[in-house]
Amino acid sequence: MVEKKFYTVWRGNETGVFDSWEACRKAVEGYQGAIYKSFPDEETAWEAFEGNYADYMGKNNKKSRLSPEQLKAIGKPNLDSISVDAACNSTNGQMEYRGVDTKSGAEFFKMGPFAGGSNNIGEFLAIVHALAWCKKHKFDWPIYTDSHTAMVWVRNKKARTKVEPTVKNRKLFNLIQRAEHWLQNNTWKNKILKWETEAWGEIPADFGRK
Repeated sequence: MVEKKFYTVWRGNETGVFDSWEACRKAVEGYQGAIYKSFPDEETAWEAFEGNYADYMGKNNKKSRLSPEQLKAIGKPNLDSISVDAACNSTNGQMEYRGVDTKSGAEFFKMGPFAGGSNNIGEFLAIVHALAWCKKHKFDWPIYTDSHTAMVWVRNKKARTKVEPTVKNRKLFNLIQRAEHWLQNNTWKNKILKWETEAWGEIPADFGRK
């Protein structure tokens, strides 16, 4: 049974609380700087809507299993940063990704959906997109991702996906080739950092569909 979620939209074509992802998607699609997040119940969603969105971004309202000592060792995230994430529908392979301001949750970019993808592909493309975006805008902010696999792919400048190229996902594989080419022909100062989900909650770029 799929867990019911409610979606708070602070900035979008429409704002408020929505009881389905489809309604939330319509409320934020195409809106520059959309800010939204999922919650496990309607009461919490409305409470968040009436509060300050910055207090809720990157939090999943679940108690960490880490000890106080472990939490202290991990520390806090650098809020002057970009967070990226991807979402892939396991049923139809539709994948999308985005990058947001870690502090506010405001979207810097959002791409997709693309057919015939995977979550790892989306995470990889999101990091490269963030690197290119930062270079264009002269930002040296760190980039957070919750995907170790994508970090390895970026470090190796190669997406070692097991997804097979098809006519259906040709556009996506063209993007992968462009991303690999960008990595091979550019340098960057941005640190790519692992988002510590267990300590900090869901990454602020999370699509809220878990």
